[in-house]
Amino acid sequence: MRYVFGLLLILLGVGAAHADKLPNIVFIMADDLGYGDLSSYGATDVRTPHIDSIAGRGVRLTNYYANSTVCSPTRAALMTGRFSDLAGVPGVVRPDTDDSYGYLNPALDLMPHYLKKKGYATALIGKWHLGLSSPNLPNDRGFDLFRGHLSGMMDYYSHEHNGVSYLRHDEAPITTKGHATDLFSDWAVDYLHETQGSDTPFFLYLAYTAPHDPIQPPDDSVTRVKARDPDLDDTRAAFAALVEHMDDGVGRVLDALAQTGQTKDTLVVFVSDNGGLERFGADNGPLRGGKQDLFEGGIRVPGMAMWPGRIEPGTTRDDVLLTMDWLPTFASLAGLEVAHEMDGRNMSAVLLGWDAPANDRALVWVRREGGGMMGMPHYAVRQGDHKLVVNHPFERPLLFNVARDPGEESPLEMKNNPIARQLEDLLQVHIIESGRIPWRDPESRDHGLPD
Repeated sequence: MRYVFGLLLILLGVGAAHADKLPNIVFIMADDLGYGDLSSYGATDVRTPHIDSIAGRGVRLTNYYANSTVCSPTRAALMTGRFSDLAGVPGVVRPDTDDSYGYLNPALDLMPHYLKKKGYATALIGKWHLGLSSPNLPNDRGFDLFRGHLSGMMDYYSHEHNGVSYLRHDEAPITTKGHATDLFSDWAVDYLHETQGSDTPFFLYLAYTAPHDPIQPPDDSVTRVKARDPDLDDTRAAFAALVEHMDDGVGRVLDALAQTGQTKDTLVVFVSDNGGLERFGADNGPLRGGKQDLFEGGIRVPGMAMWPGRIEPGTTRDDVLLTMDWLPTFASLAGLEVAHEMDGRNMSAVLLGWDAPANDRALVWVRREGGGMMGMPHYAVRQGDHKLVVNHPFERPLLFNVARDPGEESPLEMKNNPIARQLEDLLQVHIIESGRIPWRDPESRDHGLPD
């Protein structure tokens, strides 16, 4: 009943900070941050007071999932509210079209498009990774302002990937100096100061490249970590330093909100796009696997949100949420309609402390990749507490009860198991549906096999 009453309040417009004022939204996404890479998620060798303060002043989500185990698909799910392959992005979008596994569906309008219908100013600062040319540039897809990096990874200082810079201000190439994390933090702070005093609500999507490789923390951040813990492994110390440097940037963004008097009117969200890559020093806590795996360590990530006066400080929720849930949630809070079908679910009740829907929906994760996968996808599917994992196209499926066994250490018997059969059937239906969605750039479809 509390859930129904809560949704009724949202529909009546009481879910906003003020009846006549829509909330600003600052959505911060880290890149390859593991479940165990924040102090608030159990890390003892990393100090992240600013990111942790978001959870302290709001809600920490202990069962928050990315929509994929790699970058582009999760970002597509965020922007569309759809499963990533139904948004046309089952794998990583790359400059090399022969090694690119996604093409953002042009038939779907994106989150900034819908927010603009309610009068929002929209800005993306940082990593895009959903297209390198029109019609899939940020400004094409609803962002008023783009200052950041179009591709997936880059050198933090030269801002290049394989000798090419994809750094842009809107559609114009730019050259600048500085560590990428500092640049993105600076630009976000500038944006918040520019919005001070405006009656126009804003959506700021701040997408860091940290702590994605190459692991290039500033020297002073490494010195700080090693001075505190001289016995810490060098690989972990460098990764921790890159995370702590990002935390410093988040702190400056939160300070800018306070300095401009916008904190009380702003919903701030912090998440990661997928789990951490352990060989670069990431820590996925007690979870199995990491980035590129569809075990829990690859997809279960930190998630938190604060909204003064609306989200109860210091709360924790274990409801299952995914990246794709943010568009329907923001749509509900802003009172707007999304024209296309969404797979995500409005999770306003979770944020606002009310009873939430039961964990009964069928959830699918996918990653399509080249190399040893030869362009074939691998999948995970979950309903309720049970999860079926096909972590590589050539591996047998494994069944787990992830509520009882979050470390996925004890596979359940598959033979004659009705739960396994149910999950297999759900996955088959999804695969058939996703097969109708093209994921290749139409301009690259004439590429044939080598002679």
